[in-house]
Amino acid sequence: MLANRSQEPHISIRGVGKTFTAGNALVAALEDISVDVAAGEIFMIVGPSGCGKTTLLRIAAGLEAATRGDVQIRHSDRARPQNAMVFQGDSLFPWMTVFDNAAYGLRMRRAPPARIAEVVGHLLDRIGLSRFRDAYPHQLSGGMKQRVSIARAFATDPEVLLMDEPFSALDEQNRTILHEELLRILDETPKTVMFITHSVDEAVTLGDRIMVMTANPGRAKTIIDVPLPRPRNVLQLRAQPAYGALVYQIWGHLEQEVHAARARELGEAE
Repeated sequence: MLANRSQEPHISIRGVGKTFTAGNALVAALEDISVDVAAGEIFMIVGPSGCGKTTLLRIAAGLEAATRGDVQIRHSDRARPQNAMVFQGDSLFPWMTVFDNAAYGLRMRRAPPARIAEVVGHLLDRIGLSRFRDAYPHQLSGGMKQRVSIARAFATDPEVLLMDEPFSALDEQNRTILHEELLRILDETPKTVMFITHSVDEAVTLGDRIMVMTANPGRAKTIIDVPLPRPRNVLQLRAQPAYGALVYQIWGHLEQEVHAARARELGEAE
C-alpha cells in the first residue's frame, strides 16, 4: 500500500546538481532536481539518453557525490540494508551458482545458513528458477540472469530498491514476464523503488508516479501520477484506455526532450 505523501518522505532529493570535467570544459549532467519519494512508492524516471538519469540513481545509492544539493534516504530499520541496486547489465559473479549469487548479500551480512536457505529458496521459487539453483550464469538466458539479480537484491530485504534499466537488454516477451514477476514480488514484499527506464510503457506499467526529465542538463520537467489500481495484470492493464492515454500524455512531454537531445548529439558530431 502506497504511503500518504504528506508523511515524511522515504527519499528526499533537494537541489541536486552534478557537473564533471570533459577535457577543459565543465559539463552539467544534472541541475537543481528536487523531489520526494514516499515510502512504498514505485517512482519511475524517464528521459532522453544523456539526461543524467543513471547519475541521479548513483547519487541516491551513494556511488557518486552530488556537486550541489543532496539525497537523503530515511533508514527506519537498522537491521535491514538501506538500499540495494539492480544494474542494467549482467552483474552476476560468473564463478558462482544461481543460489550463491542470490545469497551473496545475505552471506556478506553473515546471516545464518538456515535463514539463507529459507529466503533464497523462497525467492528462487517465486521467480521460477528453483531447478536452476546449481547452474552458472553462462548457462542462463539474459532474462534468467536478471531474475537472479532481482532475487539477490530482494534477499537482504532492503528498505529501498534502486533499479537502473534492469530489463532494457531483454526482448519484449521477457520484459513482460519480468514486469509481472516484479509486481508480484513487490505486492508480497513492498519496498520504496526508484526505477530508471527509457520505456514509457514500462514506466506506466510499473509506476505510481513518473518523473520526466529534460535533455542535458537533466532537470525535472514534470511529474505525473499513475492512477491505475493495484494489483496489476500487465496484459490486462495495457488493454485499458486509461493506460494508452497515460502513455500518450507522457510521450507528449518527452518528445521535445528526445528531439533536443538528438539535435545536440548531431551538433557535437559535426
